[in-house]
Amino acid sequence: MAYDVTEDLDAFRAETRDWLEANCPPSMRTPMTDDEIVWGGKRGTFVNPESKIWLDRMGEKGWTAPEWPAAYGGGGLTKDQNRVLQEELRRIRARPALFSFGLWMFGPALLEFGNEEQKKRFLPDIVKGKTRWCQGYSEPGAGSDLAGLQTRCEDKGDHYLINGQKVWTSYADQADWIFCLVRTDTSSKHEGISFILFDMESPGVEARPILLISGSSPFCETFFTDVKVPKEQLVGRVNGGWEIAKRLLQFERSSISAGGFGGTGGSGILGPEEYAKMHVGTDSEGRIADGDLRGRIADHKMYAKAFNLTVQRQTEQAKAGQQVGHTASILKYGAAKMNQDRHELLIEALGSEALGWEGEGFDENAMKATRGWLRSKGNSIEGGTSEINLNVVAKRVLGLKDHQ
Repeated sequence: MAYDVTEDLDAFRAETRDWLEANCPPSMRTPMTDDEIVWGGKRGTFVNPESKIWLDRMGEKGWTAPEWPAAYGGGGLTKDQNRVLQEELRRIRARPALFSFGLWMFGPALLEFGNEEQKKRFLPDIVKGKTRWCQGYSEPGAGSDLAGLQTRCEDKGDHYLINGQKVWTSYADQADWIFCLVRTDTSSKHEGISFILFDMESPGVEARPILLISGSSPFCETFFTDVKVPKEQLVGRVNGGWEIAKRLLQFERSSISAGGFGGTGGSGILGPEEYAKMHVGTDSEGRIADGDLRGRIADHKMYAKAFNLTVQRQTEQAKAGQQVGHTASILKYGAAKMNQDRHELLIEALGSEALGWEGEGFDENAMKATRGWLRSKGNSIEGGTSEINLNVVAKRVLGLKDHQ
């Protein structure tokens, strides 16, 4: 049933609730472990078979991308209807049907900058989880200074030829396609960049995982050697990619901020307060015995509460049509700090239990916390370094000038 802005939201809520009750499998209403996360794509796996059922049903409904136009596979919902949908999903504790860079970053950018043919070709498969995307931005020597990228894209008449290297390409070894920044003009730094799409199985593409200290490796080095790309896969105009790149970074930072780099829900890891009571002990009133640690945990919980309220405020401002572009940098910085502080508190509360890495004698969830602590060190780098985000805030929000 289709609804427009004037429809009764109560009726929409009732229909949504009925649909979710009938279509959300029982196990999709339980906490999700890390190995049950669904990324979709050709190489996608489903540890829990009901995850596939849930994705197929949500994808067919368009509710993995509720506000995208129905013409491109989305749900076609208004912001108010999507708010109701999210409330109903939270009510039954439904798992996200799909995790996707296509949903969070590339899709919104393509809706804004892509042509009609590109939208119809790529967006429906993102909604249904059929195509997994990765992001080709950072390069050796062009991370924070992204506009310094050197991956070459040459016009060969009926196609483009790409040569170069990307680094820190998340899940490049598992992705089907890449949205990539390339240099099409060497005479201009920002104005010589283009935004292009290509298949990761194209001849000349190689992804090599980077081993991280945490023991897991979402990041890759990605090499392009004489990769041929059809011209219709260029998004926007030649040398017009920097505008798209900046807009996509806003989507990326907003998605990171909204998730706060994720929590530990469903992983089995408890919070700092619970671990502190277990390993540090409690006083006669049942409080954490170490007053200093207790105070810092309380400070962190207040910071997290304020952060979540700020995210909600940004969402409401965006709905009202207010400019919130640079808020993404504030929130991304805040999300990185919050997650790193949380993991520092976890490790301190665990004490010697946090020294475990593998083998018997240590709690499995404590070892997860230790690996998560190591992984959190990258939060202040990925999606824009904290230093760069602070510079954006200084210049674009506070109006400060460069030091002369």
